[in-house]
Amino acid sequence: MTSEVLGRPGEKVVLLGNEAIARGAVEAGIGVAAAYPGTPSSEVPMVLASVADEVGFYFEYSTNEKVAFETAAGAAWCGVRAITAMKHFGLNVASDSVLPVVYTGVRSGLVVMVADDPSGWSSAQSEQDTRYYARLARMPMIEPSNPQECLDYTKLAFDISEEFEIPVFLRTTTKVSHSIGTVELGEIREPKTRGEFRKDPGRFYSIRPRLQELHGRVDDKLGRIEEKYGQRLNQVYPGEGNIGIIALGVGFEYCREGLLQLGLTTPIAKIGMTHPMSEEFITGFIEDKEAVLILEELEPIIEDFVKQVAKDVNPKLVVHGKDMLPRSGEYNLETILPVLGEVFGKKPEVDFKAHERQVREAERGLPPRKPVLCPGCPHRSTFYAVKEVFGDRAVYAGDIGCYILGIFEPIEMQDFVISMGASAGLAHGITRVSDQDVVVFMGDSTFFHSGLPPLVNYSFNAKRSPLVVVMDNAITAMTGHQPHPGSGFTGMGEKVKPVKIEDVIKGFGAKVRVVGAFNQRKLIEALEELREIEGPRVLVARGECRLLTRRRLKSKGIPIVKYVIDADQWKVHEDLEEIAEQFACPAFMQGEESGYYIDLDLCWGCGVCKQIFPVGVVEALRREAL
Repeated sequence: MTSEVLGRPGEKVVLLGNEAIARGAVEAGIGVAAAYPGTPSSEVPMVLASVADEVGFYFEYSTNEKVAFETAAGAAWCGVRAITAMKHFGLNVASDSVLPVVYTGVRSGLVVMVADDPSGWSSAQSEQDTRYYARLARMPMIEPSNPQECLDYTKLAFDISEEFEIPVFLRTTTKVSHSIGTVELGEIREPKTRGEFRKDPGRFYSIRPRLQELHGRVDDKLGRIEEKYGQRLNQVYPGEGNIGIIALGVGFEYCREGLLQLGLTTPIAKIGMTHPMSEEFITGFIEDKEAVLILEELEPIIEDFVKQVAKDVNPKLVVHGKDMLPRSGEYNLETILPVLGEVFGKKPEVDFKAHERQVREAERGLPPRKPVLCPGCPHRSTFYAVKEVFGDRAVYAGDIGCYILGIFEPIEMQDFVISMGASAGLAHGITRVSDQDVVVFMGDSTFFHSGLPPLVNYSFNAKRSPLVVVMDNAITAMTGHQPHPGSGFTGMGEKVKPVKIEDVIKGFGAKVRVVGAFNQRKLIEALEELREIEGPRVLVARGECRLLTRRRLKSKGIPIVKYVIDADQWKVHEDLEEIAEQFACPAFMQGEESGYYIDLDLCWGCGVCKQIFPVGVVEALRREAL
């Protein structure tokens, strides 16, 4: 997609919303981009990383979102335009620094792109609504609804930020980030990559008594932004009737589609700037209406604002929103069309409830397909060894990464998952009050992101600590194979000396063992040894993500070693089916008549199956180079 993103001005190309945001940042002339990957925002930094050298700006994958924001903010303080991108949970990590930087302001454009995830397609811990952060931080927030607006609003966000010397949120939701549309490209501004920090105690010393003065300046900026952009970013689409619709983001796109299907031309107020909300704009739209329908995913933020304004300008206004629409999940046409039909007394041609019943009937009896770890995944081998040593009675602290799939049966070794790095902190609390064995699972990228503070805390506060298993697959695999400090290369592809996790752990006095994740015998030996140690102890289970291995071997023309089952010897051992079910490798198949076999198209040659089955069967497994 790099060629499309770097297309000529005036050219029309098809882009994802996230790719259009990246193009918008390039057109805005960014000098610095920094991010920690987090879906649904991941494509923004991925595209920026791929074009940084060619365009001439600096890009980095930072250790976490707080560091990424601070990197971008430091550049903006020096007069260099900068962007950072993150998922909604990432903003929680960055917020410690985001809020104070709003007070100090910036000297060049600073855009914080944040993607919310209604329905939790890629962020299952919560359906957080980032619009509250805009109000908490006193920070402008603009929201595109389609890929063209993703590009245009990104450039506008930089202009607003620079004009008012304040960072600006660019918020999307999953469907806006991953929507696909035709985008007309604009001129690329020459990036400015060098600047200078000018000392200014009155601005950067945000402590009393300057704090209150800076706060007042922020409020003044918001007032001026509302006055200038309240009408420009919020638009009225004229229509007939005294019932209006107020919509934003993907809800606006579905609204127009739904009205078209119902043959309606009702007036629509499209909200592009969700903070500061323009009271003048809302007043002008609702003052002559009998009723309005608010279409906004997640929280009733606009709905509450409309109700507040209506008390003075139209107290009899009927406001529909969360009384007819869900407060959770993302919106789609099936959600919105029936509500439009109910409000306007028009019956949709499609009976979605009947359709849903038909789908449920068609699905009846079908086995559920749960997410699974890839064939040959090193995490599967690590999980299996840990369960061999600690069994089902131990408490297993989960974290964020591919290994979150360990929550599903038959693995069932993620008793809770809260946020990045929280596994170790929560496990520490459990060991303070319980005698249970507690095992922490943490990925390598998570270790660098937020795993260090709780592990240091073990050395400081815990004679008896949980066992930490760092599952090191050499990459940030879950979000698209972005690098981290241990990967050995940067976001711009430069080779660097990798930071060894075990060296960091040894630095604060923990006992550490490093074992190949595909070696069951050594994994079990290390786990049994570490189990008897009282203080901080860490197992680094190191095994390359099998996708990387496949690509590396393929590039060198080296065939993957694969395995097959000897059906005759399989029948001799009655416990093999149970082992196969517990190991849960997707390459193991069960035919109706032929029994278990290994699908050679799915086998990625990790060799763990050869180790875990009884000796007779192991010898019967043969290698095939396919």
